Amino acid sequence: MPPALSCPCPSVPRTPARRLLPRHSPRRVRRAATRAAACLTALCAALLALLISPVPASAAGTGPCDLYASGGTACIAAHSTVRALYGAYGGPLYQVRRASDNATRNIGVTVAGGPADAAAQDSFCAGTTCVITWVYDQSGHGNHLGYQGPGGVGGSDTAAKATSESLTVGGRKAYSLYINAGNSYWRDGHSTGVPTGSAPEGMYMVTSGTHVNSGCCFDYGNSETTRKADGPGAMDAINFSKSCWFGGCSGTGPWVQADLEWGLYPGGSTSWNPNQRAYTGKFVTAMLKNNGTSRFAIKGGDAQSGGLTTLYAGSLPGGYSPMRKQGAIILGSGGDCCNGNTNLSIGTFYEGAITAGYPSDATDNAVQANITAAGYR
Repeated sequence: MPPALSCPCPSVPRTPARRLLPRHSPRRVRRAATRAAACLTALCAALLALLISPVPASAAGTGPCDLYASGGTACIAAHSTVRALYGAYGGPLYQVRRASDNATRNIGVTVAGGPADAAAQDSFCAGTTCVITWVYDQSGHGNHLGYQGPGGVGGSDTAAKATSESLTVGGRKAYSLYINAGNSYWRDGHSTGVPTGSAPEGMYMVTSGTHVNSGCCFDYGNSETTRKADGPGAMDAINFSKSCWFGGCSGTGPWVQADLEWGLYPGGSTSWNPNQRAYTGKFVTAMLKNNGTSRFAIKGGDAQSGGLTTLYAGSLPGGYSPMRKQGAIILGSGGDCCNGNTNLSIGTFYEGAITAGYPSDATDNAVQANITAAGYR
């Protein structure tokens, strides 16, 4: 705010001009003129300060993980390359490594609770290429995702290129985590809050229906710490792909399905779920929640506008009760990738989170409203 003005600016005399000089001495006129000039100078200075003072970037105020916490199902992992998922988060979002000298840099937000600082990445990667080596966990649990491959967290994959796709969020430039075949990320989080066994959990991600295939398996969620296919219930992850695992699908997708290990489930059984629908838009919200013993739900929506559609809400498939989750986090591949085999899926990741506990429908709806308000373009 500009400083308040208190100078006693004199009023203009109402005496006709022909009587001004006889009634007012030259000294009095000079004093009035000096006071008026001082007042005008102060006013101009205040207006100039207001015009040139920096205007801080606006923050989101409330993020998806604030909403989950309010609903009693706090995030135990929160990942994004485009924005903060908490209103107060001001730390790094991800790390890039450039090819010219293998130097690394953390890319943060422009302001706490706000969008990514893409300008910092552009400056660091100018004249060379960069890959995304880490996607940092904003929840405070330390569940950072490293790329699966030599020099990363183990495995045979590679890190994704950092500049494959740019977008805007809230009018600010950002970069996605653009997964091509042979890129994936992983974390063993069984001792850092990720639900295990039959503990309930929820998760969501914002992805894209324009960069997707039927390769196995573009997942985000709970996976095996062994990186092996350890049987039904060892995984609980969102899958977004054109993969028709059990056959009989209607259309070509892509669909939001549940990767529960030993199958991508469109609903509560191996039969095709007629309530499924394809999401081919640029920005898609995909959700999955599982109480670990009897029930799970799959939801999808447009990440730019509108609400969520419940694609399935009901009993777990036969053989999956109770769940046997191991507590690793996977992004961009299936659970048995990539320790010896290479990921075949492609997909796009903008943001996502995993919760402890089974979120309510009201919380799901609030998170979707927050996503659409973020301004994905």
